Amino acid sequence: METTRILKGDICYSTDKDTLITVPDGFLVCENGLCAGVFRQLPEIYSRLSVEDYTGRLIVPGLTDLHMHAPQYAFRGFKMDLELLEWLNSSAFPEEARYEDPEYARRAYSIFVNDLRKSVNTRACLFATLHLPATKILMDLLEESGLETFVGKVNMDRNCPDYLCEKDGNASADATIAWLEQTAGHYSHVRPILTPRFIPACSDHLMERLRDIQREWQLPLQSHLSENPEEIAWVQELVPGSRFYGDAYDQFGLFGGDVPTIMAHCVHCPPEEIQLMKEKGVYIAHCPQSNANLTSGAAPVRLFLDQGMSVGLGSDIAGGTVLSIFRAMAEAIQVSKLRARLTGDGLKPLTMEEAFFMGTKGGGSFFGKVGSFEPGYECDAIVLDESPIPHPQKLSLKERLERFLYLSGDDWVLHKYVKGRQLF
Repeated sequence: METTRILKGDICYSTDKDTLITVPDGFLVCENGLCAGVFRQLPEIYSRLSVEDYTGRLIVPGLTDLHMHAPQYAFRGFKMDLELLEWLNSSAFPEEARYEDPEYARRAYSIFVNDLRKSVNTRACLFATLHLPATKILMDLLEESGLETFVGKVNMDRNCPDYLCEKDGNASADATIAWLEQTAGHYSHVRPILTPRFIPACSDHLMERLRDIQREWQLPLQSHLSENPEEIAWVQELVPGSRFYGDAYDQFGLFGGDVPTIMAHCVHCPPEEIQLMKEKGVYIAHCPQSNANLTSGAAPVRLFLDQGMSVGLGSDIAGGTVLSIFRAMAEAIQVSKLRARLTGDGLKPLTMEEAFFMGTKGGGSFFGKVGSFEPGYECDAIVLDESPIPHPQKLSLKERLERFLYLSGDDWVLHKYVKGRQLF
């Protein structure tokens, strides 16, 4: 059955990293889940159809979180004075071990999914844990939410506590295959993604098995890259034949190319690594709040964008503490300013247009034609609530949107649509 939705309001969306389209009092037409266009006046062909009238409200594409750890939502804000590796061992690993208990997993994931559903995000790429029952619970809850997500059962068979470590590479890979077989065909809105935690936690044999699984199941992959100097040095010790961190993935055929790949952070990438990422089409998930909280540094996002690389934003819950990718946009701008001031490397700070692009079309493109209102794009849209931030002057749409980046809360959303379906 063909369906058409028409949303009326103050519409903003990106066509590229430098171009923000603003249409005051415009019409967004969605046909069968796809955008048919944004119009200043409603075309005659649609004149007899009902209009969902949000006059005076901002309407923007749903946002995409390219990197977050769903089990970590329950312990946001703890031990944020630590650096990455110490934080993992003292906070993240002990807390993630709790998900061995399915009852705990259901309680924690229910809170997480409920908040994610209310947030400004319509798409997300999620790390679960290594526990199969808990991962399936997360997938079930996300399916019910109506959000579009990738979920990964985490692989880790070395350099982690005994209570959160798979027996060996074969055990980890076999559990991944079991997970894929048990969940295949069960979901319309949740897709699997291979998730080796990071090179230090995955043996060579496990990476070889994951490469074979990827080829058989044709799965994308997500992991971490060049987040912290201590981590990078550790990778060099563990894989001495690698030229740099990304090469340790590439040696196993798990670094872009035929494998759609997201690498989170990319804070300290040498030029050779950046070039390989560009050649292989690797997506960068820029997580500015997490990089500040865990003392990792400031990624050279200006360099990535200027070279035409694929860059999106991530909350990196719980290295980051808020779900809203609007906040990640504002923080990406702030961090880029600090980097420009402190490093003197000549990279200019990000603009608002670039940050908005990364959080919408930039990250959304990992899901396909997502994150814009251009014709043919999947119609993810959010209607925003500006009532908590009144202003005494009449503002342009761009000014209203920019304020929202900096001032909005996690769930300042009045209505939410995913592929043309209204969630609320």
